[in-house]
Amino acid sequence: MTLTGSLGFFVFNDSMKGAIQMNDKVKQVLNVILDKFKSGDIPEAVAYSLYPIPEIPSAKWSLTNRTLMFLSGTMDGRGYKQWRQVDRYVKKSSRAFFILVPFIKKVDGEQSGGKEILVGFGCRPVFRVEDTDGKELEYENMELPDLPLLDRAEEWGISVRAIPGNYQYHGYYSFNRKEIALATPEEKVFFHELSHAAHEKVNGSLKRGQDPLQEIVAELSAAALCKLVGKQVNGRDGNSYRYIEKYAEKIKMSPYNACLKVMAETEKVLHLILKTEGERILQL
Repeated sequence: MTLTGSLGFFVFNDSMKGAIQMNDKVKQVLNVILDKFKSGDIPEAVAYSLYPIPEIPSAKWSLTNRTLMFLSGTMDGRGYKQWRQVDRYVKKSSRAFFILVPFIKKVDGEQSGGKEILVGFGCRPVFRVEDTDGKELEYENMELPDLPLLDRAEEWGISVRAIPGNYQYHGYYSFNRKEIALATPEEKVFFHELSHAAHEKVNGSLKRGQDPLQEIVAELSAAALCKLVGKQVNGRDGNSYRYIEKYAEKIKMSPYNACLKVMAETEKVLHLILKTEGERILQL
């Protein structure tokens, strides 16, 4: 029997002895993912689940479980004993979310050679860092730099926080959470994510995932904001061009033509972000 679906996470072999029965909790976990596929949240969740914080247990989880963690509204989930090991305690009345764990069975017999086979999946309860108290975690000491236009994000009800990063992402804007997370102090990364937020306000909504035109609007806006507020981009203009070029290729356009195509949208984004600041700058 093969269990198929959009995710394709689980494959079971007919030759396995005994039917593999998924318990109710496993079904609930799978339904969370399938429901999010229907609502269009999975592309965003998968993208952010690829942004694990180093040196914590969830960094070693499967993509499936990191996706479930993000959908549960956290970037750090651990079991009860794991939280005790770092001198943190789960708050009373906190509800766990569940990750999937494989059940591995060792096949006896000389011919098998001690082979291990997957016989099914179970669930393990874990708790969000937001549902714990106790000793401060190392990454909680990270501080944001004094970012220009930070007050604009606050005005729009968007929280901005610093997070440890890896080599895959420098930051993100979550539409659902109204949150900008930054893994670098560079103003340009903040401007890029702030531009996504402004673009959402201009249009009323944005397409899920890494839409090429939306990414070009955000990067073009970020480059313009760096110049308008007098911030240096540390020689990153070339990186902006390559970023735009990558997304322009996806829609079979040159970087120049792609920028022309989104110029009107970019102008609206910049006007919304700058407001009185923009009027003052343009008068100089």
